[in-house]
Amino acid sequence: MHNRPRSFRLLEELEKGEKGLGAESCSYGLADNDDITMTHWNGTILGPPHSVHENRIYSLSLECNEFYPDKPPIVKFISRINLPCVNNTNGLVDSKKLPLLKSWKRSYTMETVLLELRKEMALPLNKRLTQPAEGSTY
Repeated sequence: MHNRPRSFRLLEELEKGEKGLGAESCSYGLADNDDITMTHWNGTILGPPHSVHENRIYSLSLECNEFYPDKPPIVKFISRINLPCVNNTNGLVDSKKLPLLKSWKRSYTMETVLLELRKEMALPLNKRLTQPAEGSTY
């Protein structure tokens, strides 16, 4: 099977993100429209209902370096959050603690990552964790 070049893949993801064709519970797009390498992205996750995250909007940064999509993006929360897979000093998502990043497949996308993080928020053992004040950032 022939792998599409990184830029084609990222253009596809950008188009999907800009047109809002993905899940309504998350969004993503380039951090800077002049970023011709399409490396730095912003993401948002709407907190899942029936959890301490409900009605909260979480901001993240995603870095799709030259190894993406063969390797996962570097994901970092900008909004403070208390989750076992997130470093509580800098907001970095630990790829060893998030199963999707740990067993990354080339077919996964930034949207897949954002939805997986939202799923983590809704897990019974995480959905009641005490959270930092809304609006606080790393």
